[in-house]
Amino acid sequence: MELQYIKGIGPKRLKLLNRLGVFSDTDLLNYFPRRYEDRSQIVPLAFLTDGQTATVKVFVKDVREQTPKKGMTVLKAYVGDESGNGTAVWFNQPFLKKQILPGSQMLLTGKAQCRFGQREIVAADYQAANDPDELLEGARIIPVYPLTEGLSQRFFREVIRQLLSRPRDKEEDLYPEEFRERYGLIPRAEAARSIHFPEDEDSFHKARKRLVFDELFLVQLALIISRNQMKREDGGVAHTRNGDLVPRWLEALPFALTAAQRRVMEEVRRDMESLSSMQRLVQGDVGSGKTAVAAFALLKAVENGCQSALMAPTEILARQHFETLFKWFAPLGVRIGLLTGALSSGGKKAEMESVSSGETQVVVGTHALFQENIRFRHLTLLVIDEQHRFGVKQRALMEEKGFTADVLVMSATPIPRTLALTLYGDLDISSLDELPPGRKPVETFCVLERARGKLQRFIGECLGKGRQVYVVCPLIEESETLDLKNAKEVRESYARIFSGYSVGLLHGRMKPAEKAEVMEGFVQGRIHVLVTTTVIEVGVNVPQATVMVVESAERFGLAQLHQLRGRVGRGEDQSHCILVTETKNPVALKRMKLMTQTNDGFKLAEEDMVLRGPGEFFGSRQHGLPDFKLAKMPEDAPLLESARQAAVQLLEEDPLLRSAEHRRIGREVGSLMDAMVTI
Repeated sequence: MELQYIKGIGPKRLKLLNRLGVFSDTDLLNYFPRRYEDRSQIVPLAFLTDGQTATVKVFVKDVREQTPKKGMTVLKAYVGDESGNGTAVWFNQPFLKKQILPGSQMLLTGKAQCRFGQREIVAADYQAANDPDELLEGARIIPVYPLTEGLSQRFFREVIRQLLSRPRDKEEDLYPEEFRERYGLIPRAEAARSIHFPEDEDSFHKARKRLVFDELFLVQLALIISRNQMKREDGGVAHTRNGDLVPRWLEALPFALTAAQRRVMEEVRRDMESLSSMQRLVQGDVGSGKTAVAAFALLKAVENGCQSALMAPTEILARQHFETLFKWFAPLGVRIGLLTGALSSGGKKAEMESVSSGETQVVVGTHALFQENIRFRHLTLLVIDEQHRFGVKQRALMEEKGFTADVLVMSATPIPRTLALTLYGDLDISSLDELPPGRKPVETFCVLERARGKLQRFIGECLGKGRQVYVVCPLIEESETLDLKNAKEVRESYARIFSGYSVGLLHGRMKPAEKAEVMEGFVQGRIHVLVTTTVIEVGVNVPQATVMVVESAERFGLAQLHQLRGRVGRGEDQSHCILVTETKNPVALKRMKLMTQTNDGFKLAEEDMVLRGPGEFFGSRQHGLPDFKLAKMPEDAPLLESARQAAVQLLEEDPLLRSAEHRRIGREVGSLMDAMVTI
């Protein structure tokens, strides 16, 4: 049914509903309440207490309108019940005078004000009726919806009640009865009624379980089907075990691999030697050795006579990867190239020709690798660093350049298992859960602004020992609306205080060449203090930098703070992270306390998801995933596991979802997969 034909929805309200993302009757039924009010307990007037929000059932004795001042109206209804009398009050709603009539009965909800023996209720909602049975129908658990100006709670309740009253007995459920019984799910039609108008707490929980299961189950199905399509048996490149590049590289490494690195390399080796195309996520804390794992995969492709590519989110990180890999690969005779937007037109053209001819065996780049005029001769491996910076569509575009190339995704932001199953259900997941031996944990402190002098003395001592310092600010320039430390002002302050040292400034608005020059100065030690925004959040490696100061630290999330802390602690000396704040916000203070208690990124990721929710942990849209309307992590983790198990089992029974009882599920999943690609 089209929305415009539902009673009570005209052209004006239709536009307002569209603004809320409601375009159809299905969208309206899926516009779920944000909370509920229990109006099933009716309180006698005489029992009301001052400040209490309650529901009363009263008889209207008289209605009067007052105008205490210009532009203001007060409507007063003198009401009573068997226990006593009182007054109901509405402000600036004169039209209600025609609806609230003397002699009628009314169910009234509002906040009571009890003074000098008089009881007054500031009305929030009401239901008037002459039929006592109709009136009692409103004495129940009531949904409260997210609103936009021009739409009321009463409007939503009435139109949704209309939709729910339509005959739905013949509507086919998404799941067969046996499937529902196996997973303890009520019918969808019953869930739709109970999520909007639950009879009691039990009916609400049953409805929510069914609807959350639907969200998680369909996404898991889509991810598993997508993964199966990418790993089709006849589409991959089976790399061989033969070759001497990898052994020679491993022998020349100046450090010993951790057990976790060896384990993950073995998983990557098996993937690359399989006929199925590799689709693997390697996640690990800062400093856990992801670059070495990537180098192993890149070299394995090269020693099989193929090309490989590594894509990074920023030019700084791409150049750093290039320099690390060049140091490792050049002695082996491997030709490695760099493709970024900062290259001159001539340099870019020459590098592109080298890539297309196959002379360049390993290419490192940024989004420049997406350009249509870049062609590879025989690309069989794509490594993507910091996957959360790229979307599904970009990843697919890059994969097309290698047809069925193996894909290795790296993330320095540890992801809780429940969220990983949701975001990366189409990838195999490897975890580098071990740091190299001897690495000292970064000591983290939270300090208030009044300790600024002590902090400056500490920084001075570190600079005197030849150490370098990061100072991270949330803003570039001074803001008139936010009282936060800005990078330009802080840079000037540090330059005055530490006048004997070079203080640099780095931010995202600088030109690529300017950023590269500043970063190079810091890497080479010519710049001693680097005042910066979060442009250095990922990837930059400066072993002599042992101090990370985060100004207005309350403005950063846990994952971001942990990423920033990972810029120090890369050398042999003890490193420190100092979080500077003046906030009294309990959530922000909890984040910073957690930072001082642990360096475990996986533990922090779990806490971050609890504090912020999965929707903000990573923006789901950049992954091409739909926004969940009801599902929440980690509280719905057991349902996620159940939904994934159900998806795996269903696809084992009916891989193409073509049986009559699964055909509707197939259509729903097909629509979801189309949406995931286009988001």
